[in-house]
Amino acid sequence: KLKHVVFGIAGSSILWDKRKEYIKLWWKPGETRGVVWLDENVKINNNEALPDIRISDDTTNFHYTNRQGRRSALRISRVVSETLRLGLKDVRWFVMGDDDTVFFVENVVRVLSKYDHNQYYYIGSSSESHVQNIFFSYSMAYGGGGFAISYPLAKELEKMQDSCIQRYPGLYGSDDRVQACMAELGVPLTKERGFHQYDVYGNLLGLLGAHPVTPLVSLHHLDVVDPIFPGISRVNGLQRLFESSKLDSANLMQQSICYDKERYWSISVSWGYVVQIIRGNVSPRELEMPSRTFLNWYRRADYTAYAFNTRPVTKHPCQKPFVYYMNTAKFDHSRNQIIGIYYRHRESSPSCRWKIESPENINSIVLLKRPDNNRWQKSPRRDCCGVLPSNNNSKSNLYMWVGSCRDGEISEL
Repeated sequence: KLKHVVFGIAGSSILWDKRKEYIKLWWKPGETRGVVWLDENVKINNNEALPDIRISDDTTNFHYTNRQGRRSALRISRVVSETLRLGLKDVRWFVMGDDDTVFFVENVVRVLSKYDHNQYYYIGSSSESHVQNIFFSYSMAYGGGGFAISYPLAKELEKMQDSCIQRYPGLYGSDDRVQACMAELGVPLTKERGFHQYDVYGNLLGLLGAHPVTPLVSLHHLDVVDPIFPGISRVNGLQRLFESSKLDSANLMQQSICYDKERYWSISVSWGYVVQIIRGNVSPRELEMPSRTFLNWYRRADYTAYAFNTRPVTKHPCQKPFVYYMNTAKFDHSRNQIIGIYYRHRESSPSCRWKIESPENINSIVLLKRPDNNRWQKSPRRDCCGVLPSNNNSKSNLYMWVGSCRDGEISEL
């Protein structure tokens, strides 16, 4: 349960006034446990819903020789050990993150519940950048995306970490120091793809619109990417996403693929976030690949520098997606279903000569879905979706459903 998880958040006093707004989004006073570790004291308002704030121990006695990095990496690498030393009771997992990391705590619990907390586990994910992973390690959990360490492993790490850190003065960051110590302890990384480092720039639509079939655990580097909902601030956009999460956190951002065969449309749904309609038939194999709406962490790198498959943003004027972002969602108790309203993102569409009906007349999409808290207790499978019949008086609205696929049901072209 959530009470068994303790969060250790690495923060900076210089950025605190801005970054604390991200923490407020996911922190649940009275439910979540954890500490923000800062380098210096900051002004604290008593009425803010935030974790306890502590000042990290002095690390000036540790050697640091990396010319490109910062000594703060030494302080941050010790967050789990310093959190362990607080002596909190009934802890099964320590979860490390940055002050610009947003966690979906219900999904943190879902992922960690799969593992035996009495064993040694080091759980996280790699970078989206192939170059980053080569430079640091594919065996390293990236700290910005967050990682989890089981209690007994945290105890072993705490015993040897200070001496371990002294053996690696040339490493760049905090997370590679933690991984170096894990290597000495002989504990490999257990990968969970829902921890997102997001070493990218630009628009996350391509990534979030084709999320892998795994719980969404975290988002990072939110300051360097575009707001996830256009036209509103980063924090307000995330608040909107959390409204969907409150209704069905297990299925947040999960992709569904279906086809309107009468109008010859391909439809991709990222539940709680976005619906995209494309004219013509685009196979599920293509739609489940993120489109390259984003840029690589290394500006000169091309698409081959991603650590996963991507597809180019289409240049065909007739296959530019019509994008509908989630605006509001509510739960209908009488029907036991969530009703989501997605509005079309207004942007110019290139002229298309195809005779296929254009989605441009669809102004909003009404998406119906039943919550499914037990989804991840079953084998992973992408959801199914479909277009519902509508009366002639609502030509500007499209009605759809999303839900678990039934036996024999496929996303058929």
